[in-house]
Amino acid sequence: MPKLKPGHISPTLAEDARINAGIQADPDTHELSTHEFKQLRRVGRPRSDSPKAQVTVRYDADIIDAFKAGGPGWQTRMNSALREWLRGRQKA
Repeated sequence: MPKLKPGHISPTLAEDARINAGIQADPDTHELSTHEFKQLRRVGRPRSDSPKAQVTVRYDADIIDAFKAGGPGWQTRMNSALREWLRGRQKA
């Protein structure tokens, strides 16, 4: 049996039966087929062809502050700045 969180209250068998009866009586719901259930697990962002790598780095506070000052998307802007710097290095 799974470990329950503190404060969790499971329905009694009678309550569970009433809940299931209500579900069955609802014309707007139905039991999911295996295919429908599998589709539910595919929700979310599609996999990227070039996924990002998660790393931990340390930058000077003024660098981070400058990028954050531009608002949301600062990490994308930082990535673009690093990419631009790298292109300049590869040309030389």
